[in-house]
Amino acid sequence: MHQLSDDLQRAVEAGYAARDRRDMAPTIDYFERLLADHPGHPVLVFHAAGAYDTAGREEEAAAMYERALALGLDGVELRQCLCQYGSTLRWLGRLDESIKVLERARREFPASDAVRVFLALSLADADRTDAAVAQLLTVITDHPEVTDLGRYAVGLAGLATWLADGRPAE
Repeated sequence: MHQLSDDLQRAVEAGYAARDRRDMAPTIDYFERLLADHPGHPVLVFHAAGAYDTAGREEEAAAMYERALALGLDGVELRQCLCQYGSTLRWLGRLDESIKVLERARREFPASDAVRVFLALSLADADRTDAAVAQLLTVITDHPEVTDLGRYAVGLAGLATWLADGRPAE
């Protein structure tokens, strides 16, 4: 596990607290300095990648996400990185790669709603509408208690499976 020390965790939180999404340059500089002080720390590489991503610098972000993954990112940060990297690949038009990354995330984090939503976006952009809708239906039917789906949840979950399976004939 590549956990952050308490001091580094506070430093990361401070970087996010000071972030201005309209001007990401100071945040990028902040995370780059943290990374310079702790080179090769996968969690810090991931956070720096996210700063580049938020700034709209997707090519740089993608390279850093790849680096964080290669350094052995794990845990919650791995799930977040796979979502963000998959989304970045989608923005770059690299849809097959995006779907591959997000399908990995789906295998490793099967209960993650975030993973399913990002996967649905990439599937939709790849004109795989049934698969995208299936992912979204799965998200909402897994939590019928926070919606007004009520008795429809079971039928919609079945529809999600049917769409995901390619609309098989009865």
